[in-house]
Amino acid sequence: MRGAPEHRLDTVVIGGGQAGLAAGYYLKGQARDFAILDAEERIGDAWRRRWDSLRLFTPAALSGLPGKPMPFPGGHFATKDETAGYLEEYAAKFDLPVRLGRRVDSLRREGGGYLVGAGEERYRADNVVVATGPYRAPRVPDFSARLDPSVVQLHSGAYRNPDQLPEGDVLVVGAGNSGAEISLELAVTRRVYLSGRDTGNVPGGVRGRRLPRHLLLAWLAGWWLIGRVTADTGLGRRGREFSRTRGTPLVRFDPRDLAKAGVERMPRVDGVADGKPLLADRRALDVESVVWATGFRPDFGWIEPPILGGDGYPIQHRGAVDAAPGLYFLGLPFQHTFFSETIGGVGKDAHHVAEHLASRAEKREREERQHETTAAPS
Repeated sequence: MRGAPEHRLDTVVIGGGQAGLAAGYYLKGQARDFAILDAEERIGDAWRRRWDSLRLFTPAALSGLPGKPMPFPGGHFATKDETAGYLEEYAAKFDLPVRLGRRVDSLRREGGGYLVGAGEERYRADNVVVATGPYRAPRVPDFSARLDPSVVQLHSGAYRNPDQLPEGDVLVVGAGNSGAEISLELAVTRRVYLSGRDTGNVPGGVRGRRLPRHLLLAWLAGWWLIGRVTADTGLGRRGREFSRTRGTPLVRFDPRDLAKAGVERMPRVDGVADGKPLLADRRALDVESVVWATGFRPDFGWIEPPILGGDGYPIQHRGAVDAAPGLYFLGLPFQHTFFSETIGGVGKDAHHVAEHLASRAEKREREERQHETTAAPS
């Protein structure tokens, strides 16, 4: 865009959530000239907009970013507002260059680097780290448009509390962590049906605000063991496919909690009959509202380089895109391990990306010096 403000940086990080801040921590340690662009008006706002009762699915001892543990007891499950506040404090502690109110809408190769568009601003950089995560476009089945207009519909990304829904029966579609948590909350005041395949559960889950010490130790050991399964192994590749297509196992509780709360498990929803949700067993449920806890689809259509696979996710190895040198990703589901998209797990991936970026920069500098030496007159 002619006349648009333009900035020249070594590296641009897109996204100021946990992944972008972790990247910023390591880039700052390398004394790089970089900026973190985030669309929000305040660091942590993406967490503040989640449903009111949300808590992390991992305890504080497993949820810290590099250089600053969460300021809570190790077994405490932080609320969404506590998590947002922690991210804000993290950025302030390390004086990370976060530029708020910058919604990136384009990214393309230009020359030997990249051109990033954020509204009226343009940023030129040798390296770009995309840390937006995949959760940008709510996934709702097309047939939802055929439900009777009297049925109130919400995606889990827009759900805040039970007061948003009318009185009466509710169907929650999607039995992963979000769907199960929302079902438990809604079951206090109304009849709840939960549809979707069983995603399993992590042994030792606790429905509460804090893990007892003996269970925390078990979680720490389990975290270490599961974290050793990477996407470089056959088991890890199967785990990546499972997590991206079928959801992750329940973490802080198990299916027995749903049964105790009176949540009724239903087959999957296949379509619509007479304006009502139609189940796989051909029953039509008469409900007042539907909550679609069906996850999100990746939305990287604003990136021009052809770096996406058939599943819509970037083709990358440990965050680096071979087809576009200097382009990196962070926070993808099972990017390298099961914990890659979590607050406590993204730090390792961020460290690897920063080291890869530094090695690339050093190689370019050596090549430039060699070229200058060769080109100099004798």
